[in-house]
Parts: sequence; C-alpha cells; structure tokens
Amino acid sequence: MSEAAYQRLWDSSHLILEELLDQEPLLGEAVSESERQPFQYRLSSLYLHYLGLLRRFDTLYDQMVQPQKRRLLRRLLDSVACRVLELKDDLVRADLCETHCLDQVLQDLKLTPADLEVPIPRYFELERSSILKEREHMLVELLSRLKPEISEWSFPILSRTEAIILLQKAERARQGRLRATFMREIRKEEERDRKIREEGRFKFSQDEAAVTIQKVWKGYLQRKRTQQDRRTEMEFIGMLPSASPVEPMGARSQASLGADVRRLRQTEKEEEFQLAVVKAHDHLREVEGPDMKEKMKEQIRQWFIECHALTGRFPDYPDESLGGSSLIFADKTPEQVRMELEVQVQENKKKEQEKSKGKEKEEEEKQKKKGEKTKKGEADTMLRALPSKSVPAINAGHKEYTNLWKNRFDSLFPSQSFDSETLKIEERKDVEQEIRIQVDDLMRQELKNLRLAVDREETRPVKPPKKKAGKKPGKKKKEKDLTPDRPMDSLFEELVVLGLLKKSETVPLKDYIGDCLYLGSALNLANKLPMPSLADIRQNMALYGILRLGSPDIHSMAPLIRSILLVGPSGMGKKMLVKAVCTETGANLFDLSPENLQGKYPGKTGVQMLVHVVFKVARYLQPSVIWIGNAEKTFYKRVPKEEEEMDPKRIKKDLTKALRLLSPGDRVMLIGTTDRPQVAEMKGLCRTYERILLLPRPDYASRYVLWRHMIEAQGAQGTQHLDISALAKVSDGYTAGCILQAIQAVLTERRLLQLSKRPLLTSEFLGPLAKLDPVYREEEESLKDWYFKTPLGKKRMKLLKDQDAAEEAKLAKEKKKKK
Repeated sequence: MSEAAYQRLWDSSHLILEELLDQEPLLGEAVSESERQPFQYRLSSLYLHYLGLLRRFDTLYDQMVQPQKRRLLRRLLDSVACRVLELKDDLVRADLCETHCLDQVLQDLKLTPADLEVPIPRYFELERSSILKEREHMLVELLSRLKPEISEWSFPILSRTEAIILLQKAERARQGRLRATFMREIRKEEERDRKIREEGRFKFSQDEAAVTIQKVWKGYLQRKRTQQDRRTEMEFIGMLPSASPVEPMGARSQASLGADVRRLRQTEKEEEFQLAVVKAHDHLREVEGPDMKEKMKEQIRQWFIECHALTGRFPDYPDESLGGSSLIFADKTPEQVRMELEVQVQENKKKEQEKSKGKEKEEEEKQKKKGEKTKKGEADTMLRALPSKSVPAINAGHKEYTNLWKNRFDSLFPSQSFDSETLKIEERKDVEQEIRIQVDDLMRQELKNLRLAVDREETRPVKPPKKKAGKKPGKKKKEKDLTPDRPMDSLFEELVVLGLLKKSETVPLKDYIGDCLYLGSALNLANKLPMPSLADIRQNMALYGILRLGSPDIHSMAPLIRSILLVGPSGMGKKMLVKAVCTETGANLFDLSPENLQGKYPGKTGVQMLVHVVFKVARYLQPSVIWIGNAEKTFYKRVPKEEEEMDPKRIKKDLTKALRLLSPGDRVMLIGTTDRPQVAEMKGLCRTYERILLLPRPDYASRYVLWRHMIEAQGAQGTQHLDISALAKVSDGYTAGCILQAIQAVLTERRLLQLSKRPLLTSEFLGPLAKLDPVYREEEESLKDWYFKTPLGKKRMKLLKDQDAAEEAKLAKEKKKKK
C-alpha cells in the first residue's frame, strides 16, 4: 500500500471515531436494572467498534512514514487501547462475568468472529527489540556459567574390539531381517504359482483379453475422475482440507518485504526530523527569541500599570506552580487575573474557618448519612459507565487531526517527509515557554523594585495554593529499601543464580488455539449458563495482561489490574498463557512457585528480603511477570504433612503487602496458576488475585480447531480418510494437552515418512487417546462450584436468580390477567 492509501484509511477511521465520540455521552447516563440488556448491548457495540479502530490505528502507526503523523497516531493508538480496556471493565461490571456472549452483536453489526480478536500493537516488540536482545544475551551468559560441565566419566568407554563386535551384531541382525523378508516373498510367489498349476488357467483370445483390459482400465479412470471431482467440490465448500496447499508466499512475502522497507524508511525520516527539530529550535531562539522576550516584558509592565490604576496597588505576581505569567497571556483582563488571585486568598481563609467547624459538621453528616443510606442503595442498583480517562485524549487527538491533517493540499499525494511549517509552530511554543521562565524571574525583581519606589511597600510572599481539605486521595506508602547499597546488576545476578529469574520460552499468543462460542446468546435465552471458550480466555489474557504491560502510557491510563489467577484442570495451557504474556510484551519472568522457593532466603527476614528484591528488580526491569505455579499452596487451609518442610505459606503476608504498593505506571503483574483452588482459603486468594479466569475443558468447536491445527503443526496434512469431526466428538472431556500427547504419540518421524504410501486414519489416534485420563464431570463441576463462590461468581448467581424471579412474577401476572 502507498502513503496515499494509508492516508485514506486514516481519514475513514476518523469518520468512525467521530461517530463513536458522539455516542460516548449516552454511556454516562444512569440506567435502571430493568434496562440492563440494552445497556449491555450499547457497551458491546462500542467495544467492538473500538477494537476495529485499534486494529486500524495499529496498522497505520506501523506503516505510515511521516514522523509528525506517527506521533499523533501513537497517542491515538494508546488512547483507543485504553478505551477498549475501560469498556471491557464496564462490560464485566454490567455482565458480572469475565467473558461475554457477543454473537448477537456480531451478527447485527455484520462482523465475523475474527473481529473479536484483540490486536496486539506491533510496536510492543519492534521498539524494544534492541533492549530485549541485550537482556537476553546477559541472561544467557549468566545461565551458561551455572551449567555444570559434562564430565568424561558420564559416558561409557568401549575398547576397539568391543565396539567392532557391537557393530557386527547390529549389521548381521539387519542383514538377517532383510533375508527373511526376501525369502518370505519368494515363498509367497511359489505358492501362487503352485495354485495356478493345480487349478488351471482360463485362456482368452487376443480380442477378449484386450476388451477385458480396456474395461478394467476405463472403469479405473472413471472412478478416479469422479473421486477427484468430488474431492475438488468438497475442498471448494470447505468440507475437506486442501490436498496440495498453495505455496504461500508469492504475494504474502512481497507484502511483508514492503512492510519491512517502510519501517526502514521510518527510521530514516525520524532521524531527519530530529535534526530538523534541533535546527528549528536554535533558529527560533536566536531570531525570534529577543522579540518574544521584549514583547512579554511590555505586556507584563502594561498589566502592572493597569492593575495599579484599577486597585491602587501593584498585583501579586503569579507563582510558578500556577503557571507564572502564562496566566497573564491567557486572554484575560487584569481584573480577571486579580480576582483569581484574591479568590485563592479567600479560599485559604475559608479553609481555616472550616477546620474549626469541622467537628460540628461531622456530627451533622453522621445524621445525614443515616437518612441517605436508602438513597445510596437505590443509586447502587443503577447502571452507568465509569468516567473515562481516555476519551478526553481521544477527543484532543481527533481535533488535532481535524485542524492539521484533514483536507490538506497534499492529502491525495501525501509526502513522507515532515512538514516544516507545523514543526515551526510546535517549536515556537517550546521556545516561548523557555523564554517565559526567564522573563518571570526578571519581572518578579522589577515588580519588587516598583513596589519599593512607588508604594514604599515590601514584597508580600505569595503562598502556593494548599491542597483541598478532606481525605488525602492516593497517598502512597513508601516501601523501605532493604538493599540501598547494592547495585541492580548484583541483585539481577543473584535472582538468576537462585533460579528466581528465568528465561521464558518464546510462545506467541496466537498459538493458544481455540474457537469462540457461537451460541452464547441462545444459551442465555434458554437460562443456561454458557462457559467461556478458549478464544475468550485468549482475548482476556490479551486485555488484562498484554495490552497493559506492553505500554507505559496505556498502563497509567487504564483501570489498574495487579494480578490474575488462572484456574483450570492440568493440560489446559495455563503455563503457556504466562509464557505468551512474556513473549508478546518482552517481560521478565520471575518464578515464586512454592517448589522453587524451597531452601532459598530462609527465616522471617529472609522472606521479606526475597519479596523486596523480586519486586525491586521487577520494577526496575519492567515490564515484568511474577508467576506462582500451584498458587493454592500459598493459601492452604491446612498444609499437608509431606509439605510442611517446604512451608508454602511463608510469602503470603509479604506478597499481599508488596502488591498493594504497585501503582499505575508500575508494569508488574502477578499471575498465578492452579488446578486445585478448593484447598485454598477463598478470602486470601480473592484478595490477592483481582481477576480470576476459569478455564473449562474445550468445547466441540475448539476441539475441532485443535485437532486440525496440531496435526498440521506436526507436519501431516488432513485427508479424506481422516475424519477430524469424529475425533473432536470422541475427545469430549480431554484437554488440549491430552490431544497434543495423542498426536505426538502417533505422528512419529517414522510415521511421517510413511504418509505418502499409507495415509493417516482416524482409528490411529483412538488407542493413544484412550490411555490418557480425561477431565471427569466431578472435577469440572467442583471447579465451577468453587468459581461461583468467588465475589464475582456470587454476584452473577444472584443476578441470574433475580432474573428468574422476575420472569416467574411476570408469568404469574399474565396468568391472573387471563383468568
């Protein structure tokens, strides 16, 4: 695609964005409980539209070359990603569930299930590639030092004679097997000849023999042609996989090559732009700087004179914390500026009076609160979206696009170089800000001299405005540094040596295969609770983990999530999801599993040091993922005797304290995995982990996709003899891990070499699959029962009961009316 094509895509994206911004005020309106479904529908529609915009802005930021446009696109991309996360949070509060049935909304908006996938911005990986390579190189060096050298005595040593005898045995055995096969074929041929001699052979004439051969040959050709036509038709309608996959990659490789070339151009144009910024800044400061300075001085002196003429005294100069002389240049009259400063003085006096009356007000408020409890109860039942931090940023970006880049003279054939006029306007503001600070210092001294000369009055120091009285929001407790004298490199090396900081395997999130739930809305209408699909889990991990950890701007604006708990039977890919989060964001992986902590940092002070060092290094090297495998052991109700020596609960208190100290901007996330949450304390587990995701066994659609993808990944192609639909039905109850084990057991190297002569059969997978243990109904029901005892699960069950009660009441009223 050309730069003009991307410009058209940007223009069309802003048309969609403008429509969405018009719909935003409607979400802030309170909605009663009876209108929950329309409210959910509005949220879902906006969520899907913003997902589409996120996909578009990611493509534009990745491929557009013009540096000034890319800066605006980056802000829009991060703001839209943050808005997606905010809408997801609103959907969870509206549905009281971590997964949502959006099939009906997809159908109404004429979208496909592929539009549900959460796009991961490409700049997460591209812009941090050099840092990640350096860190990986350092980690590999440290790990290579720790690997023990392989000793010579670990391999058995044979003498020359013993080695020759061993080779002779193997060769003679091979020749014996070949001879036996050859003799078997000879005996079969002799037996066939003997039977022909005994029974006699029917003699054909030459014509009869030719006709017989023609019959057989023509029948064979027709059957083969019919079979081929039938297969072509089935491949065309998607009922069979393609027998000869097209060699990808003419158009795709060319497109990817074009994308790489555009990224190289981006770096070139960015370097040119940075040089131009420095030159423009210096030029403006030298040429226009002196005029700006004199003009500011004249305006401030005029303000002094006008204020003195109106009030009889010189004004107080605005403090630097309030903006300094920028208040004067904000198109305000001297009276307005003077009034603002006087209002601040009056507010300070009022605050002192309010402090004395505070006790009386507290007693009155207690009485008022008793009467307001009923009103608050009614307000709690109302539904509304929380105020958004990202919508103002999106609005600002949309206005900047409208003012600067929309309907430009070069919109049909846009240039890839920077716009010098826009650059000068932006740099002029920076130069004015620098000069304003210098002018403020000079004019404060001049104001002091004027007061002494004219009013014979000494300067009154302006007190900076105090913060509002009341509760101090967001007062963050400072963590005591237990290792102030140790450099970060030594702490990093210590964690690597102890095995607490590990190298994560490269696992893309797209490798977590699974299809979405197509009948979620139908199940809801039938009052059946739909369970999340594997695609829902994949999307939630992208939203809760990857988007937040990938960008500091997104993390600081989005609703804060510090921890996630993945609950599900073994083999569902919980560890794979943890590795995928690390891969997509380039995060460091810290392992605080109870088994990994045994014998490390003993004692009470040791535990404090362990948690402190891990979180300190995690903050310094952010983004970071702290993984706890078998998370239930940290919150055991009762520690088993065989695990008392390991002491799995020792980090429980310090872990919860350290998590509370994480704030927006600290891209550190705790991810726990467990398959036995029932043995843990519910209260402690739910306090530590803010989001709990249940991973049930895969449904039919996900199993079908898993079988097909995993067989192809092992190097085999589906044939008409392989019924994947039957395999998906037979494997009901088995996890993705079990399916992978069965496929690996069948598709060995030897079997792959035989595929050309002996195609794969469905029955080959049944034996290995039958040897594995499925997820039994009792285990799955136990996990579901546990999940519905969590805070969100309880709310969900209460909502379903209330809805059932409301439907029963409606039916009862209708029956009474009929009578």
